[in-house]
Amino acid sequence: MSAPAYLHEGAIYLTAAVIAVPLFKRLGLGSVLGYLIAGIVIGPSALQLISDPERVIHFAEFGVVMLLFLIGLELEPKQAWRLRKPIFGLGGVQVVVTLAVAFGAAVTMGFSWQVALVAAMGIAMSSTAIGLATLQEKRLMGTPGGEASFAVLLFQDLSVIPLFMVLALLAPAGASQFNWRDAVAALTVIGAIIVASRTLLRPLMRIVAQTGMREIFVAFALLLVVGVALAVQWVGLSMALGTFLAGVLLADSEYRYELQLDIEPAKGLLLGLFFIAVGMSVDVQLVLAKPLAIVGLALLVVAIKVLLLFGLARLFSIKSPDARLFAVGLSQIGEFAFVFFGLALTQGTLDRPTYNALNAIVAVSMLLTPLLFALCQRLGSGAPKNRDDDEIHEKNPVIVAGFGRFGQIIVRVLNARGFKTTLVDHDPNQVDLLRSFGWQVYYGDAGRLDLLEQAGIAEAKLFVIAIDDPEAAVKLARIVGERWPRLPIVARARSRTDAYEFRDLGLHAVRETFHSSLEAATQALRALGEPAHSAWRMVRQFEQHDLDILERTHRVRHDRDAVMSLSEQGRKDLQTLLAHERLEAGERSGELDEAWAHTRPPYEKDSS
Repeated sequence: MSAPAYLHEGAIYLTAAVIAVPLFKRLGLGSVLGYLIAGIVIGPSALQLISDPERVIHFAEFGVVMLLFLIGLELEPKQAWRLRKPIFGLGGVQVVVTLAVAFGAAVTMGFSWQVALVAAMGIAMSSTAIGLATLQEKRLMGTPGGEASFAVLLFQDLSVIPLFMVLALLAPAGASQFNWRDAVAALTVIGAIIVASRTLLRPLMRIVAQTGMREIFVAFALLLVVGVALAVQWVGLSMALGTFLAGVLLADSEYRYELQLDIEPAKGLLLGLFFIAVGMSVDVQLVLAKPLAIVGLALLVVAIKVLLLFGLARLFSIKSPDARLFAVGLSQIGEFAFVFFGLALTQGTLDRPTYNALNAIVAVSMLLTPLLFALCQRLGSGAPKNRDDDEIHEKNPVIVAGFGRFGQIIVRVLNARGFKTTLVDHDPNQVDLLRSFGWQVYYGDAGRLDLLEQAGIAEAKLFVIAIDDPEAAVKLARIVGERWPRLPIVARARSRTDAYEFRDLGLHAVRETFHSSLEAATQALRALGEPAHSAWRMVRQFEQHDLDILERTHRVRHDRDAVMSLSEQGRKDLQTLLAHERLEAGERSGELDEAWAHTRPPYEKDSS
């Protein structure tokens, strides 16, 4: 009895991925190029193990959809609003300028204006899948170049609808198939997604979660993504754009981390399958028959886009290393070009030979992106070398995220008391240095849920946040607090602002320089002739006063006038308080100084 055809194809896809991806990762070329090459090898232009790549590419596009949904979950609405300038400013300028330059170049090369416009529409798009996947793989999404890339890709998704309208007008019959009813339907669906995410989805997720069946929650998560994708596609919108919007609206949900965990594995597999399908669509015979034309034009398009993107990034005040990252990340032609060219072929705007040539150019440009990233990395263009997170092979009662000066003191005390600790740090140089001194430190991003679970956080008795990035520290505290609410957290705050953020989460974080500054203030008073016991009491009173002011300003911190009023009143109260202490100190006998000198801790004694 023969096995079904889909099992044979599935085995082929998995075998190709398992062989190619580790090999290309080992060579430093990245997993994306490995998937693309694997697709070329098994596709109809090489070994012909798979004969119909179109059949799988539409299914695999859900990998791109899930990628945008997960990115949306990472962005809270206020963060998305913060990106409005690069989205509509840099994104809008990029689409218009790239489209105009590509159109002019195509007309100059002798193409009709209709064909030139179709080609320019495709060239103006960049690949969301390749660009974002490569940036995520190399951990560059959080850089200014990575954020700018994401913003522009999001605007490109927004621009698809007007470009489809232009494409419909290019049809020989001249009849547009997009009208005002389509626009109303699109706005209605977007409005429905917004309302449903705020009213219906959270109660539904709560009901599903209460079943206690993980597989049902996974099914609900996948149904959510598929349902939103189908709804927006029905009205002609980008599936990726719709699911990204749904992700942003659910970013502050208490189930966001469960959604991330459940969708991530499916996203990875489908995205890999999408890259394989793109590789299979490359017409190798056409490339070999016209190598100078196809490869030459692909190189020309990529070179022009790199120059344009770099110039635009610098125009928008993005520094050179990040501008290079941005230019390389978006230099390829995107997957929407396949859609544009396919519609143009169907309506008669493109003929078959031109359509085949344009598709081959798109595929070759995609193949060039991972190579350009690797080249930039070798040349040291600002993209840091990629290093995989370490596997954690121990589970201890205490997990410490960040092992710099602050974290080291905590760990030394805990270790001296007999508590074993698991140490995680994201700085590879710091990890290597500490290992040379005998510390077992794991390299990795403590914000990754899978890494925390690998470290045994579910059984841990304490979680210490000692990382030096304030925004990342607050985000990590929120993640751990929501997913493991009973786990005690000790957190490091760099400033009063960070302390406010932690208090919003119910944590009284330790300000990293506060207590050392109090000790310095004690020594300063002693140097100025203040009696020891009096200096100590003054600083303790200041400490309590500052904590009281911190608590009071936290409640009104968004009201600038109220904060300034409290601060001014606090300074006056403090002067009165310390003046009173000075008067009381003058009435005490000098014998207290001698007694204090014998009882104070060693680290508070004079060096003499």
